[in-house]
Amino acid sequence: MANHTTEAQTSGPPRRTLLFGIAATVLILDIITKVAAVAYLDPRQPVSIIGDVVTLRLIRNPGAAFSMATGMTWLLTILAVVVTIVVIRIGGRLRSRWWVLGLGLVLGGALGNLIDRIFRSPGPMRGHVVDFFSVGWFPIFNIADSAVVCGAILIVALNIFNVDPGGPAELLTGRPAKPASTDTTTAPDSATDLPTDGGTPTSAEPPGAGASSPGDPPDAAPDSSAPGSSALDSAGTATSGATAAGEATSSASTEGSGSGPRT
Repeated sequence: MANHTTEAQTSGPPRRTLLFGIAATVLILDIITKVAAVAYLDPRQPVSIIGDVVTLRLIRNPGAAFSMATGMTWLLTILAVVVTIVVIRIGGRLRSRWWVLGLGLVLGGALGNLIDRIFRSPGPMRGHVVDFFSVGWFPIFNIADSAVVCGAILIVALNIFNVDPGGPAELLTGRPAKPASTDTTTAPDSATDLPTDGGTPTSAEPPGAGASSPGDPPDAAPDSSAPGSSALDSAGTATSGATAAGEATSSASTEGSGSGPRT
């Protein structure tokens, strides 16, 4: 059942439209909420949603997600550009819906924070990201941060469970992976020898086929029409005639001796 599910999820045409649709949805939500937070939230007056556990608190973050690496704005901007390019390049060849979802979340979140770094103060490539969600002790974040983290967790889970995104060779080269070669040749039949010089197969005669067994009938007499048989017949006829003539002479001698005058 698991194999069928994996094949069903990874089959079909590339899901470029779905990938860009997820990324666009995340990006639009991120932009709208950031514009609303800047327009309606006062950094000095947090808005309580669930007591002091969940609040809306506006801050400007020069670092990465959840206010990490605040002194590496330039590096984070370059990293966001690289991630965006890589995801766009391989995302168009994905066939797994789960991989499309994970990379779509990462792409949308990376673009949302990248726009802040390019267009917001204090300047291009050094802009501070708008964060406004505060949950308990957790660092303040925005929708783009949440999308990046959720997408990364999903991608890690897909790797753990060996969900194929569409073939590693295809992802890296853009060409379908070559199927494994199969040998369709069959071994020669045991009852048939390999072709002779003339190209015609000959039947293999099992060992000892020419020897006669003890119960076999005797071989037939040689054909009289074979060469040399007429000379043998003539010699046999002459021998028989000579034998008959000798017997006649002996008989005549015996009769003559018996009919002579008696004294």
